[in-house]
Amino acid sequence: MSGGIGKKTVRDIDVAGRRVLVRADLNVPIENGVITDDTRIRESLPTIEYLLAHDARVIVCSHLGRPKGPDPSLSLAPVAGRMANLLGREVLFAEDCVGPIAEAAVESMGRHVLLLENLRFHPGEEQNDPQFARQLASLADIFVNDAFGAAHRAHASTEGVTHYLPAVAGLLMEKEVRYLGALVANPPHPFAAVVGGAKVSSKLPAIQHLLPKVDILLVGGGMANTFLKAKGLDVGASLVEDDLLEAARDVMRSADARGIELHLPVDVVAASRFAADAETVTVPVEQVPSGYLVLDIGPETVRRYAAALQRARAVIWNGPMGVFEMEPFASGSFELARTIASLDAVTVVGGGETAAVVAAAGLHDRFTHVSTGGGASLEMLEGKTLPGVAALLDA
Repeated sequence: MSGGIGKKTVRDIDVAGRRVLVRADLNVPIENGVITDDTRIRESLPTIEYLLAHDARVIVCSHLGRPKGPDPSLSLAPVAGRMANLLGREVLFAEDCVGPIAEAAVESMGRHVLLLENLRFHPGEEQNDPQFARQLASLADIFVNDAFGAAHRAHASTEGVTHYLPAVAGLLMEKEVRYLGALVANPPHPFAAVVGGAKVSSKLPAIQHLLPKVDILLVGGGMANTFLKAKGLDVGASLVEDDLLEAARDVMRSADARGIELHLPVDVVAASRFAADAETVTVPVEQVPSGYLVLDIGPETVRRYAAALQRARAVIWNGPMGVFEMEPFASGSFELARTIASLDAVTVVGGGETAAVVAAAGLHDRFTHVSTGGGASLEMLEGKTLPGVAALLDA
């Protein structure tokens, strides 16, 4: 298996002299024309640099935001500039991704890297329209999908083009699938999962998929309130999904039956209202004041979670421990990030808000892998097959 993912990668094909269409995930935040976080551009570079080193002609495509037709504020032009700075070489920009403009740009690109305009300016991208996919594919000889963050969507640029071009995984895609798919399928033990975020409903399929595989399960964030209430505790005015109390009990029973070490908060930071300047108290979970909202795990919970993780040989973390965007409720998430970063273990962060915690803590480089895909990483943790991965050539 190439890279342990069961799919061919860019290393398995001859790209010399060929036109290679790279689907990258360059969906970066842009404010007033300025890129505020270039992580996704940086993550796309290893594949582009590999292709350049192997004498390929590199054509990059991506979406940006959710435009309803052409929208100058969502142009990828600023990304071409930042990519050129990071690569240390000129990156040409085509003002369309298909049709005469794109075709002329490819024809005259020479040995430069070419970035195409936002795929989603055309409705055919999200509709996975075969005609649009064929137009896109006609620009190249080989397709490389390196956009893990969009791999859970069957769009023209992730699935459609694979019907017209030989399709392989890029280096980032390979890394993502290896750490999120292969690790979960066959982890070293003890294997720990840390699951947080606001709602049980969004994480329940992932928890159910992980349960037969983990030795240690730590639950935090707003979703922990549903588990605490399911145990009969009063969590005040906190967010609770009452329709999932029985599902939470099922998880606890299943963990118990399997001998899994399941940890729930023992103390919490509760607030009088959902605001950074609210009155806060740190109390045992049995003493949440009436009308208060639980917005973070407490220091004793952090200590216990840290102690439980010391034995782990692999840790997967998806979902913050509290409302980390507000300073009074950030401590649990940041302390846990520091703990996991310090472990002698394979440590994987499942994208989205959790990646934002790690970035804000300045710990990105201390983890084995920080996923670039929120929805895609969660679907992978649920054991789903991603259309953008399934469509690639088998190893």
